[in-house]
Amino acid sequence: MKRPSSRLPDNLAPVGVNLDQAAALIGIGTSLFTQLVTAGQMPEPRPIASRLLWDVEEVVAAFRAMPHRGETSRTGPSSLPNNPWN
Repeated sequence: MKRPSSRLPDNLAPVGVNLDQAAALIGIGTSLFTQLVTAGQMPEPRPIASRLLWDVEEVVAAFRAMPHRGETSRTGPSSLPNNPWN
């Protein structure tokens, strides 16, 4: 009997991703991504058994909250008093 594939269909995006995937999602390496997590600019991962997974929507929201070049701040999760990533 053929074992079912653990690969998602092309039309179904993952909800949780590992460190490598989270960093790749925003186009940076894992070291910089980890620094951003430590600085509160990216969300903390969720522990699932012995793994750490990042919520894709939280990573995207944190990225979009970062200022563009030339901006000093940007309205978004990083500027709110109850920032869940700090």
